[in-house]
Amino acid sequence: MIDVNSKLPSVEFQYFAEGEMITATTEELFAGKKVVMFAVPGAFTPTCSNTHLPGYVVNYDKFIAKGIDTVICLSVNDAFVMDAWGKSQNAENIIMLADGGADFTKAIGLEAETGIFGGTRSRRYAMVVDDGMLQVLNVEEPKKFEVSDAETILALL
Repeated sequence: MIDVNSKLPSVEFQYFAEGEMITATTEELFAGKKVVMFAVPGAFTPTCSNTHLPGYVVNYDKFIAKGIDTVICLSVNDAFVMDAWGKSQNAENIIMLADGGADFTKAIGLEAETGIFGGTRSRRYAMVVDDGMLQVLNVEEPKKFEVSDAETILALL
């Protein structure tokens, strides 16, 4: 697993912005910015849809007030699914980032094999990144939701 004070690995992601699919690198998303990124096992899944993403949507302005430039939600899903999920959750201010091939998730060592649930997925976590360097990493134990929620991360800023 990636260590705090490490540089994030360089990969390509996809997301939608203003109806257009964007391909962006780690450097483009994180360089020169303070970013909160949280990852979920899957879009449209119960804890992810009922609690995890909504907490960041509701608290988005508080993150900005604390000096965060960007809030990102990552999942090992495709960009179309992430875009539809974001729209269904009123997450217009959050980048709904697709790690479709799990390249980033594997590179940081936070993948989980789920079998029939969708194969390789991300573990649930939240991180604070400053100019591409990992500052905080809160990883949930399997089937838990205690340390990666919006309120916990806000308290750390």
